[in-house]
Amino acid sequence: MKRNFVLLFVLISGFAPAQKLKKEDKQLLANLQQHISFLADDKLEGRRTGTLGEQMAAEYISQQFKEAGLVPKGTSGYLQSFEISEGNKIAATTYCTIDGQPLLLTKEFFPLAYSANLTMETLPSVGLPEISMPWFWNVAELMEENKNNPHFDVDNAIKERAAEVKKKGATGLFIYNTGSIADGIKFNSKDPSVALNIPVVYFTKEAVAKYLSDDAATLDMKLKLVIAPQSRTGRNVVGYIDNGAPTTVVLGAHYDHLGHGEDGNSMLRNTTTEIHNGADDNASGTAAIIELAKLLVPSKLKANNYLFIAFSGEELGLFGSKYFTEHPTVPLSSINYMINLDMVGRLNDSSHVISIGGYGTSPAWGPMFAAAGKSGLYKGPLVYHFDSSGTGPSDHTSFYRKDIPVLFYFSGLHPDYHKPSDDFDKINYAGELHIVKHIYSLIEAGDKQNQKLAFTKTRETQMASSSFKVTLGIMPDYTYSGIGVRVDGVTDNRPAQKAGLKTGDVITKLGDYTVTEMENYMEALSKFKKGDKTTVYYNRSTEKLSASIEF
Repeated sequence: MKRNFVLLFVLISGFAPAQKLKKEDKQLLANLQQHISFLADDKLEGRRTGTLGEQMAAEYISQQFKEAGLVPKGTSGYLQSFEISEGNKIAATTYCTIDGQPLLLTKEFFPLAYSANLTMETLPSVGLPEISMPWFWNVAELMEENKNNPHFDVDNAIKERAAEVKKKGATGLFIYNTGSIADGIKFNSKDPSVALNIPVVYFTKEAVAKYLSDDAATLDMKLKLVIAPQSRTGRNVVGYIDNGAPTTVVLGAHYDHLGHGEDGNSMLRNTTTEIHNGADDNASGTAAIIELAKLLVPSKLKANNYLFIAFSGEELGLFGSKYFTEHPTVPLSSINYMINLDMVGRLNDSSHVISIGGYGTSPAWGPMFAAAGKSGLYKGPLVYHFDSSGTGPSDHTSFYRKDIPVLFYFSGLHPDYHKPSDDFDKINYAGELHIVKHIYSLIEAGDKQNQKLAFTKTRETQMASSSFKVTLGIMPDYTYSGIGVRVDGVTDNRPAQKAGLKTGDVITKLGDYTVTEMENYMEALSKFKKGDKTTVYYNRSTEKLSASIEF
């Protein structure tokens, strides 16, 4: 929804009466509302990574960093760009003609994602397979034979058929279906399969009726098939306070959200397309780090440098934070600790609980939070709920993976999570102000220690799903675009660790189930229960390995 409104109308719930608020607190409240209302406005269309809306958000954050006095610390000013693979696409230069008549791409024909790229002029017969010619295959009988087979995979059947006809001298495989059972064959842009060495093209029922109805016909065909990689560009926004200190504190929050839900991560369970504004997730965290920058630039806290990062690509699998930790603009060895703010805008006015993850990643956190009196942290009405784990579904995980102490601030899930209803007017601005003031006091306490925090390895948060009851004990690398699932971390005393898997291994099969991507890895896990034994197949560099596991 678009909106115009007066600042600070009823935003001070949870505080003393308005007249008792300090002037600086009133300004901070107004600033938080300004940032969140801009980032969560419809005109940004949900800040989906790689879109104009994300770019508008990045420009706004860059300007706020500049006004705060932060030094640009991206690779191009404040920005650090990175690519996200979108799989493949059928290029517009792809065409097919039969007897001089052009066919409509997608409506009458399309190559499959694993088809070879080529230009071809050929004279095949629909019903007569000939050497050095493409062969036609009617899959009607195949679909009838497998209509009750829950394990049937039409793509695997096509790949096997393509390999078979290639050995027999065919130069291509042209597929159609005259039966009544739908085959579900489509161009899957996310299919990571290696391209076959012959073209594989599907002709729809419209094309069959026009051109393929006569089995005895010889067709004059001209084709050009071009399947090309596609990607989109995400942008981290990075600003820096250089105090000349030997260590740097990172304050991070992701600013991307779901757009219209195109990536399948919306909780809206219908077919309508709506803007997901993501006020809490995570305009709230982004607004908080902007205001922390404004507090820290003029402060006397000089024992650390301060790096502020607004990450993109978090909703797609921590792309931005992972890219930063692989391509840091300050030495990773200099990073003291990282604080991640993700969804800090919906503090419950009754319980006041703020969840703080990463508590176990350094022995220093305990004494800091336990300190009382003048040396204690600002607490306001906050009630802490601690989680020791350094991992989880947000950007601090990428830093924990580099042996950096982390904290993860989160005010809790709510019914608007990943829905279009996560809007600016539901934010608890006063609650977020308490959180900002608390984090500033934590940074102040760390500054007084004037030393680099020790890192402690913790247990790892496991993926959870109602569709499976076991876990392999890995943290998948969601940025991996190859075939299989690459291991980004291994949990102690879990099946993967006991089987000898290591970070960087690529899982290709679980038992009888082939793993090509994250989706069918999850499907494979759902087939097992606790106590089951199977074999995990994986690649380590150029080696193909396997190991027995028990869930």
